[in-house]
Amino acid sequence: MRFLNPFSRSTKTRKKSGAKRGTAKRRKTGSRRKPAGINWRLVRRAVPVTAGLAAVAGVGWLWQDGWFGRQVEALQVAALNGSADVGLRIEEVLVEGRNRTEGSLILSQLGLARGLPILGVDPQAAKQTLEALPWVRQASVERQLPDTIYIRLQERAPLALWQQNGAVRVIDHLGQVIPDIEPRRFAHLPLVVGPDAAAHAAGLIAVVNSEPELKERVTAAVRVAGRRWNIEIEGRIDVRLPADDAEAAWAQLAKIERQQGLLSRDVVVIDLRLPDRLVVRTDREIGPNGANEDGENT
Repeated sequence: MRFLNPFSRSTKTRKKSGAKRGTAKRRKTGSRRKPAGINWRLVRRAVPVTAGLAAVAGVGWLWQDGWFGRQVEALQVAALNGSADVGLRIEEVLVEGRNRTEGSLILSQLGLARGLPILGVDPQAAKQTLEALPWVRQASVERQLPDTIYIRLQERAPLALWQQNGAVRVIDHLGQVIPDIEPRRFAHLPLVVGPDAAAHAAGLIAVVNSEPELKERVTAAVRVAGRRWNIEIEGRIDVRLPADDAEAAWAQLAKIERQQGLLSRDVVVIDLRLPDRLVVRTDREIGPNGANEDGENT
């Protein structure tokens, strides 16, 4: 008869468990003693970051160096040249409204030449360039594909010479100075004098032109007190126009001149400021200071 030990199985289990604990303990003890090495997991993570930083630094340097800009510009030039090769090139430049602006100046300022890519012309930039020229008030530029540049100009019209602080300049119908223009080229234009004379010159000249016979004898006009004009005739007669209804007073003078030849007489002042009368003064009637009764100089 064989007796069974009820504890034999549990005893074996305990021994086995004890052996495992001992093994784990030895493994744990052994890991502490193992020398530290390279953590390749961290290395693998660091390599892409370093490469990325280097790439960013390289891109930044290329940007600062202008490399990207040069490449883009080179591509644009190549594209424009390619468009010219297929027929999109300048063959003709048409200009409408050009009277005083030199055609060669327009071409040089815009950099236009036959054979250049027409797509390389920026209409808005060309418009601004043309409007900076002395005679050009307004301009428009169109690309009429495949080969024509069409330019429309509105030029300034010289109206008068404006004298201010000893300087004489040419002005247009809006009273604006036309820059870089030699006044002696327009000595035939009427001369207006005074700080605000340029702004009111168009209205005065319209009055003067309403009587062609008198117009030919006008040599200058002086703006007085910012409200009216003294017109100089033949450099010796001072015609004083009223502040209001100057055209009617001018027409009255023209009528008297036709009837009586007043301007051929020995007069130095013709005062038209009073609506119901005309005052004429000779050289002897003007005082030594050349001032009239209301303090305005003659």
